[in-house]
Amino acid sequence: MISIQSLRVEFGARVLFNDLSFSVQPRERIAFAGHNGAGKSTLMKCVAGIIRPTSGLISSPRGTRVGYLPQEGIHVKGRTLWQETESAFGETMALSEKIDRLSNELVKLDPRSSPYGDLLEEIGELELQLDSMDPGRMKPRIESVLKGLGFQTKDFTRDCSEFSGGWQMRIAMAKLFLQEPEVLLLDEPTNHLDIGTQIWVEQYLINYPGAILLISHDRALLDTLCTRTIAFAHGRAEEYAGNFSYFERESVLRKEIQLKQYEAQQREIGEIQRFIDRFRASANKATLVQSRIKMLAKIERIPQPEREDAVMNFKFPPPPNSGHTVAKLDAVHKSYGALNIFSGFDFEINKGEKFAIVGPNGAGKSTFCRLITGQEEPDAGTHTFGHKVATSFFSQNHADELDPNLTVLETVEAAASRESMPHARNLLGCFLFRGDDVFKKIGVLSGGERSRVALVCMLLRPANFLILDEPTNHLDMQSQDVLQRALIDYPGSVMIVSHNRNFLDALVTKTLEFRPGEQPVLYAGNITYYLEKSAEDEANKKGAPKLANLSAQSAPAANTSSRQSTPGVNRKEQRRIEAEQREIKSKVLKPLETEFAALEIKIAELEGAQATLTQQLSTAAVTENPGKLREVTNAVDKLAKSLETSYTRWGALSEEIERIKTKLGIQD
Repeated sequence: MISIQSLRVEFGARVLFNDLSFSVQPRERIAFAGHNGAGKSTLMKCVAGIIRPTSGLISSPRGTRVGYLPQEGIHVKGRTLWQETESAFGETMALSEKIDRLSNELVKLDPRSSPYGDLLEEIGELELQLDSMDPGRMKPRIESVLKGLGFQTKDFTRDCSEFSGGWQMRIAMAKLFLQEPEVLLLDEPTNHLDIGTQIWVEQYLINYPGAILLISHDRALLDTLCTRTIAFAHGRAEEYAGNFSYFERESVLRKEIQLKQYEAQQREIGEIQRFIDRFRASANKATLVQSRIKMLAKIERIPQPEREDAVMNFKFPPPPNSGHTVAKLDAVHKSYGALNIFSGFDFEINKGEKFAIVGPNGAGKSTFCRLITGQEEPDAGTHTFGHKVATSFFSQNHADELDPNLTVLETVEAAASRESMPHARNLLGCFLFRGDDVFKKIGVLSGGERSRVALVCMLLRPANFLILDEPTNHLDMQSQDVLQRALIDYPGSVMIVSHNRNFLDALVTKTLEFRPGEQPVLYAGNITYYLEKSAEDEANKKGAPKLANLSAQSAPAANTSSRQSTPGVNRKEQRRIEAEQREIKSKVLKPLETEFAALEIKIAELEGAQATLTQQLSTAAVTENPGKLREVTNAVDKLAKSLETSYTRWGALSEEIERIKTKLGIQD
């Protein structure tokens, strides 16, 4: 579908990649991997035709459409949301308008004339083309995609200029999805999406009919979607026949093999060179020496493996000790004009707890953060901090408050405490500020770079209660891993507003979901547990009316059946049998069903806790600490035993309930 041959891109003396060749087949999903600045976005722009490569060729069959979604910089105005997304069907609309125009001209012609017949035939051919485009699906498709991306029906008539940058990206994404180009180029498509919308986009892309080239720092999306990975590093690009996790494993193996091959060849070269040096002056050995010299010249040298980028680690300064209760909201009310955010909301976070805060934009997450940190007062109810609580809050707005005249290093050192000052340079390196980057003025940095500086400043302040609002938005995979490991080891309390599933899963133990117009819902597990449980709750909600209808319909039949006389039994005996059945239902079946329902809830909670602990076992913070590894392993074993006991009891209860129902003639 697309062929890239011997591609080279350079900026001045810097070569991003050289002699890059690969092809894109129909319906392929290819991930571009590598640290920020390695050339991923540049290659995508080359494929999109926005940047011309220094040399090489990019070719595709005639008529192949390529759609490109950049990271940022999209702003539409002067059109409603519906008009803008409807323009994705420009060809269909143009064809429909042409048919209408020709139909108006047809009315003016004599039906018996030759031009009338010719025009009628042309209209017929155009209508056949229009039918093949299925215009009847246009409106429902637009509605489906817009709602899937989080827009509401009332948004359809709003001017696009009213939407913020993140929503502008969703508008552009909606247009691309509706156009369905044969090749879809997506640069960080989930950066501004909440978790629910991410799941919808993920499912949409899995079923997308064209090929997809994807840049993302969302590991879960890369692993679920992609089947090939092209990794960029040190001016080279390498292909891996698998998803991102496969690339990470395979790249380590490749480097180990290359290092062993290089070292073996160097030993061989050394031995040959020593022989040459030893016998170079010997006339008797001249033939052998010349043979070794020729042998040495013919050896195809294995390049020395490039030094791997140093992986830095960061540990938080020891936080000041606090009381058990960190912060508490009691019966809190908060509204902005007619918009009600909270009504009688209770919440408490305790020492050492780590919460994920999730939900769509505008549901109240930022308001909650300002309330829990005491930056904003509730309209009613109370907010209290625990004993000796020291908070540190990171939000995207903090980047705008930095002094543009200071350097990166001066800004960070001004924010650091005396204890954390020695860690300032190391932490800057963890978040992509290396070498002379630390001497850049804040005023020349991009928005993402300023955001990273603000995050570093926040992390260096001693605190026992951290609140992080979208901390991973501008971090590459390596920096995300550094921050994740540090937060796992952090003994204080943490609340993180984020939509990065992989980052949160191994870190948090509770998830607080915000829903527009509803009270927040607390889930006692990580993001995986929250997604499974919320999906189950949603399915139960949708199924509830059907079950109610079924029970309402079946109830009369059941009553009629119970009143029907059993053959060979008189009326008095019949009443006695019915009374016994009611007693069995009340005293035997109902307690079993109650226990069964409670056991299912317990199993779900145990499974969620098991998933959290199992993921922690694979983190460096646990594997590198023998004491913590033993502690987590014991906890996993204990949970496994509890689950096994619960599963056994669940099976026994299920059989007993089924036996009693069969005896009573009750059908599910």
